[in-house]
This record gives sequence, C-alpha cells and structure tokens, in this order.
Amino acid sequence: MGEGFTWETQDRERDVRAAAAAWEVAAGMLREPAYALVVLDELNIALRYDYLALAAVLEALRSRPPAQHVVITGRGAAAELIEAADTVTDMRVVKHAFEAGVRAQRGIEL
Repeated sequence: MGEGFTWETQDRERDVRAAAAAWEVAAGMLREPAYALVVLDELNIALRYDYLALAAVLEALRSRPPAQHVVITGRGAAAELIEAADTVTDMRVVKHAFEAGVRAQRGIEL
C-alpha cells in the first residue's frame, strides 16, 4: 500500500498500523466476487513479523468467493498457510541485483 517494508523498523507501531490498513483493503478485495485474482505481495513477511494475525488471514481466504484465485508472496510462509493453499511454490534466489549493490527498484522490489 505504498509504505514499503523493512525488518529494521524505526517505528513498529506505525508499521503495524500501516499493515492493518493495507490488510483492510486486501480483505475487502477477498470479499469481492468481481476480482478473479488477488495478489498479496509479501504478505508472508507481514505475518512472520506479527504485523497481522494469521487467523484473520486464513479466515478471509476460507471465506473468499469460490472462483477467486489468490497469490501470496514472501519468504517463510506459515505451515498453516501452506496447508490451506492449493498450490505452493518455493522460489530460491540464484542471483540478485542487490548482491551487486543495486538498491530496490520501483516496480520490481517495491
């Protein structure tokens, strides 16, 4: 939702509030049958750092419209989320521009 993310937060409470606001938008999309595909980019990171409640995410996924597809990205998916998923892909970095000093780029990493 435009806030970006870092695990080296300067203000955790602000970040939790931002994640909650973003989740409200995402949860609304998950209730909307007009959306055939919802991409929740880096949601696993927000869950791993307890910015969002896993139980709320799982409930929203279970309650979504039957024909709606959801893609969740980010490392370290919770076992419960993996169990609830229809398809799980584990991607590993072979080479990343960051290692060569290229900072995150708009439209690619953020």
